[in-house]
Amino acid sequence: MTQASQPASPERLETADGGHLAYHRSSGKTPGVVFLGGYASDMTGTKAIALEAHAHRHGHAFLRFDYRGHGQSSGRFEDGTIGCWYADALAAFDALTEGPQILVGSSMGGWIALLLARDRPQRVAGLVGIAAAPDFTEDLMWAEFDAAQRATLERERILRQPSEYSDQPYIVTMDLIEDGRNHLLLRAPIPIRVPVRLLQGMRDPDAPYRHALTLADRLESDDVQIRLIKDGDHRLSTDRDLAILTDTVDALLAL
Repeated sequence: MTQASQPASPERLETADGGHLAYHRSSGKTPGVVFLGGYASDMTGTKAIALEAHAHRHGHAFLRFDYRGHGQSSGRFEDGTIGCWYADALAAFDALTEGPQILVGSSMGGWIALLLARDRPQRVAGLVGIAAAPDFTEDLMWAEFDAAQRATLERERILRQPSEYSDQPYIVTMDLIEDGRNHLLLRAPIPIRVPVRLLQGMRDPDAPYRHALTLADRLESDDVQIRLIKDGDHRLSTDRDLAILTDTVDALLAL
């Protein structure tokens, strides 16, 4: 565990299947901050690094990590599912953090953060969703696929499409879709009662802002606030967006 500049190489948390999760962890006061990345993203993104530096400046503990098949962790991306990646997050949370934590989840990481807050209510002090995308496999993928895309998935169990965020193809597997149905949250009230802050771009093509409104409605917590950013996209990683993020996390840490 480090307190100043992070080493070039991450530390590793061994997993039950013989693999490992790569992570960076900084010690500090609690509540700490845990960053949960998005689908096909990793822990070296702009938001994770900016939030880590901010937490260090203010003396708070911080954790960022890669799910299996992402970044520097072991495993193949196409073998992953929501259940697998949630298990990774739970293992990292339990093994690498102590005391109350503020969860910050970006896109898919917002779904993972919600599952963590539901299952670790005594350890989670608050939650920030950045374009949070619970149930995206069903509502933002499967429901939006055309007949040809669905047929490809059902026949080949994998779909590869061009990605606007990477030179690598955007991969969706049928395992991901089917497993996602075991973790859906928006079909019923979500038993989370901590403060929740949702940061949402209104020009987000991947997680429409109406998705955030549905999430806010489903949460049982009365302390839920949505900040809509009219020209914001899915990444929300401009300097202005990062300032909004750190201000939002600071406000939760101060509660």
